[in-house]
Amino acid sequence: MLPQFLLPQHLLASLAYRITRCGIPPLKNTLIRAFMRRYRVDMGEAEHERPEDYRDFNAFFTRGLKPGARTLPADGKDFASPVDGRVSQIGAIDAETLIQAKGRRYSLHDLLGGDRPMADSFRDGVYATLYLSPRDYHRIHMPIDGGLRAMIYLPGSLFAVNPATVSAVDRLFARNERVVCLFETGHGPLAVILVGAMFVGSMETVWAGQITPARTRAVLRESYPHGRYRYRRGEEIGRFNMGSTVIVLMASGRLRWLPELHAGSLVHQGSVLGTVR
Repeated sequence: MLPQFLLPQHLLASLAYRITRCGIPPLKNTLIRAFMRRYRVDMGEAEHERPEDYRDFNAFFTRGLKPGARTLPADGKDFASPVDGRVSQIGAIDAETLIQAKGRRYSLHDLLGGDRPMADSFRDGVYATLYLSPRDYHRIHMPIDGGLRAMIYLPGSLFAVNPATVSAVDRLFARNERVVCLFETGHGPLAVILVGAMFVGSMETVWAGQITPARTRAVLRESYPHGRYRYRRGEEIGRFNMGSTVIVLMASGRLRWLPELHAGSLVHQGSVLGTVR
């Protein structure tokens, strides 16, 4: 892990941002084809299947899916996965402590940028950490119906979020750059946290547009009037321009995870993660 501490993380992210938005056909088509081969990307479910159909690499990376490629559960109380990926960790929050990996833990307080009232609202609640690999679909969707109440941009490092790094770097999710999205739902507060990573050139939401790279690396807090932005389960709320991790939080007694889910479980956007109460 030593190189990750020494590398200019934000400079590399800036370079990735520029390269992935280059629209020169020979360059972007070569990049897309090489990426498809390297990561065995399934283009059969993509809205557009040919590299030539994308204006640049980032458009390919954040590609949409064909209608019907993902379905939502019929039961309105089912909590749907917001992303495609794998479960990194899932379970209950022990007071304020979340598990990052075996032998590594971090706190709600740190994850939420020191926001004490927000941390208290999720104390003894539940959480799921979902890792998006490079080959995955990289748009983020609402897991249940809810209204946006606040968004916090928290500057930080840009360590990789692959399993090896998560197992080695202490408090990684509370150290990396991230965007905390707080929603109010019929089942209590919900947080959907977008965690940045090395080579993640940008994170964005549907209501605020591009959040990173930020103009200034300072904490940004935005509050929203009740009812201004409401999203139904399954609606897109954001995307990663290159891969990363999403952490979801729910308050105590409001959500029960499916017992068969565990670290390493494969999930798809819309698949059932649990049941809300």
